[in-house]
Amino acid sequence: MDKSLFDHSHTFAKNIYHESNRIELNVSPHYLSRLLRLTGLNTQQHIHIKLIDKAKELLSTTPLSVSEIAYALGFEQIQSFSKLFKTKTTLSPLEFTQSFN
Repeated sequence: MDKSLFDHSHTFAKNIYHESNRIELNVSPHYLSRLLRLTGLNTQQHIHIKLIDKAKELLSTTPLSVSEIAYALGFEQIQSFSKLFKTKTTLSPLEFTQSFN
């Protein structure tokens, strides 16, 4: 796997957590959580949206395997990644990738 792509993806996964955003945005986790709830979604839902968006991008534009992408996004178990992806998109990561061929 290309080290720069891994570093970018791994950094992205770390930065979407509200603790990292609190530092970058200079707001407390509580305040950020309240702001996010104004959208009708909680913090975890926002994190899942960002993870799935990044996963879709990587699945559709790179030759990386599903397991490489899952790991790059911070998942220790590919099954957890696949379950979240299918829950949010109705397609498995492999089905999503195959839809581009």
